[in-house]
Amino acid sequence: MSSCLNKIIHADSITQLSLVPDDYVHLILSDIPYGIGAEQWDVLHENTNSAYLGSSPAQRTAGAVFKKRGKPINGWSEADRAIPLQYYNWCAQWAHEWFRVLKPGAAVFIFAGRRFAHRAIAALEDAGFSFKDMFAWLRQRAPHRAQRISLVYARRGDADNAAHWQGWRVGNLRPLFEPVLWFIKPYKIGTTIADNVLEQGIGAFNEAAFLSYEKSPDNVLTSGFVPGESGLHPTQKPVKLMLSLIELSTQKQQIVLDPFCGSGSTLVAATLGDRHYIGFESDAQYVHIAQQRLMPEQLQQLRVALAKGTSFV
Repeated sequence: MSSCLNKIIHADSITQLSLVPDDYVHLILSDIPYGIGAEQWDVLHENTNSAYLGSSPAQRTAGAVFKKRGKPINGWSEADRAIPLQYYNWCAQWAHEWFRVLKPGAAVFIFAGRRFAHRAIAALEDAGFSFKDMFAWLRQRAPHRAQRISLVYARRGDADNAAHWQGWRVGNLRPLFEPVLWFIKPYKIGTTIADNVLEQGIGAFNEAAFLSYEKSPDNVLTSGFVPGESGLHPTQKPVKLMLSLIELSTQKQQIVLDPFCGSGSTLVAATLGDRHYIGFESDAQYVHIAQQRLMPEQLQQLRVALAKGTSFV
């Protein structure tokens, strides 16, 4: 298995995670698909609609803000009501394999969408994990796309209701935070966390290391991108943020797994933190981007930028 260490495996982890041995990994850190239609890879349900992913004629002319449109909570059909259950079923496909490859007491950190995070929690609990806590990661920027309902009535020629409903919107408040779910693989019954730390090298959390990234030991995360770092993936996360979670839960030279590694932020953070990594990614484009980010000169530039808080080019 050492042949897979510090490599990105161009494959679907749902079918290929069997390459990783039992009780082998010290941490899983992954920004999994949220099932909300950010891109085609994020469409995990079985029904389609012409307005989904910006494919309707109106959306093609509406501009970038409404280019992508998820299904409304109420749905466009009765079939849409099955989407939350279908997301749970998707998570259940890989949750047992995640449980198998982790060492006892190991942590899992999952970035999950606000709407379906509870389904991911249920799937991992059903696979044997214990749900430990939830972080809120505060994003540096977040678009506010809630439509003014008064404009809907105005376009219909309904001036009275357009005036009456001034200030009301359709949609959500500005999505400033994203949940980060924290699970652990249970350790042996009859032992303590302290025992497990001595036996497996994991189970406790490194508050001192965490405070290198955050001002206080809170479950609200504020680490963001250094200038020039973002833009490589539609749902890219900051390397500094991933470093804070890796150093919170692992020691140097331990193994970090990202089964949905995208543009490689988890793998870059593991390398900068002197950990080993294993990454899986099914999209060749993002495999290439991640490999480029892991080149020594790119790592050194980012290391300097993180240390100084300056631009990364």
